[in-house]
Amino acid sequence: MTSKSLYCLIMAGGVGSRFWPLSTDENPKQFLDFLGTGQSLLQMTFARFVNTIPKENIFILTNEAYSEQVVHQLNVKQSQVICEPQRKNTAPCIAFATAKILEKDENATLVVTPADHLITNEQQFNSDLDLAINTAKEKDQLVTFGIKPHRPDTGYGYIEFNDSNKAQRVQKVLQFREKPDLNKAEEFLNAGNFYWNSGMFVWRGSVLKESFEKYCPEMFDLFFANGSVYNTSEEQPFCEASFQECSSISIDYAIMEKEKNVVVILSKFGWSDLGTWGSIQDIREKDSNGNTQNHNDIHFFESKNCFVYSKENKKTLVDGLHNFIVVDTSEKLMILKRDNEQRLKTYLQELDAKK
Repeated sequence: MTSKSLYCLIMAGGVGSRFWPLSTDENPKQFLDFLGTGQSLLQMTFARFVNTIPKENIFILTNEAYSEQVVHQLNVKQSQVICEPQRKNTAPCIAFATAKILEKDENATLVVTPADHLITNEQQFNSDLDLAINTAKEKDQLVTFGIKPHRPDTGYGYIEFNDSNKAQRVQKVLQFREKPDLNKAEEFLNAGNFYWNSGMFVWRGSVLKESFEKYCPEMFDLFFANGSVYNTSEEQPFCEASFQECSSISIDYAIMEKEKNVVVILSKFGWSDLGTWGSIQDIREKDSNGNTQNHNDIHFFESKNCFVYSKENKKTLVDGLHNFIVVDTSEKLMILKRDNEQRLKTYLQELDAKK
């Protein structure tokens, strides 16, 4: 199998509500430059894989509303943008994309990744990626990447693995664990054989197809049973009808938590899922009081462990705040206690209800 049969699916359909008010339905977080690098999170992700995977084999899974933004930012062909007509979580769009690729390349191996992760030490990442690809090809296993936890985090799912041979970089997955409470997260951390679930996967398309047939037959019948429509004029109406009919479910629930043939790469690269403002605060440089800002005209007094994001030309003074996240845009202002960040979605739902 040559590299021509290596593909990448970048999942870029989310709305990024946890980055309100900067991320909006019209311009969600994957298209924004949060880190001041001059590149959006999507552009950084695309660049990460283009040296390993042929550019024309990188597909972006997104919502129809963002199709033009993807083409504009990445300079890819429209045919590389796979649009879900409805938001139905990750399993349907992965099933659809996999079936589409298998129709033209039955030997396809797929790397699946979110568009909004930060990876540091890319040389190590490429090494771990090679290990994952070779494992998926040679052993017909579904491969995921685990991240060694350095704190008892309640915001991530966990992967429990068999650590009978701790020197082994590839470990058999015993089970996936949902986001825990703090006590359980501390148990996982102390046990040593629990890694964070990164949400990145590698598998042969034919192996994933078999998993759908075994564990999610309804979705298998919808997307894999009629391969002749893919890459033809019939694909678009077929896609719309199939998404209308299918259930909304994540790939974790649909396949990964049920499949026994799953291994985890005990990854060594630096990783953050950049899922919240707090995760941006964690990776940015801090002053002696733990404060973080996105430009140098933000000034703190009697304040500790705060994150402030405002327009570059806006002089900002912060006094007497401890453990707050402040995000100021031209139209909206958020002042949020960092401890309450997991409640942000609920707060936004209440705001919508008040309208």
